[in-house]
Amino acid sequence: MISGFGTLIGLLYMAMLVLAVVAFVFAAIAREDAYRAADKKTKPFWMIILGVAVAVNLFVPLLFLQLAGVVASIVFMVDVRPALKAVSGGSSGRKGGSSSDGPYGPYNGGR
Repeated sequence: MISGFGTLIGLLYMAMLVLAVVAFVFAAIAREDAYRAADKKTKPFWMIILGVAVAVNLFVPLLFLQLAGVVASIVFMVDVRPALKAVSGGSSGRKGGSSSDGPYGPYNGGR
């Protein structure tokens, strides 16, 4: 039972590290001007915050610091990253629309 709990905690630590690394990579590949256009903090700010989150997860096994890094990573992923995608056109180059939109406008089912 105790070893299973230790495995669960280990997986939780690994998930926190992966989240921080993914957020750091997304912050690194976003353009600097997109941060300003989205009215978010600067790219160096997010690189430092997320870099510290990765470093804490790797080298400082203090749960409260790791949780602070997870909060920063989650804020980046759910607030900053979507705003960056919106101002830079997203991955498909479209700026909105619904899932039923075709290449020439909305699909209305032949009506």
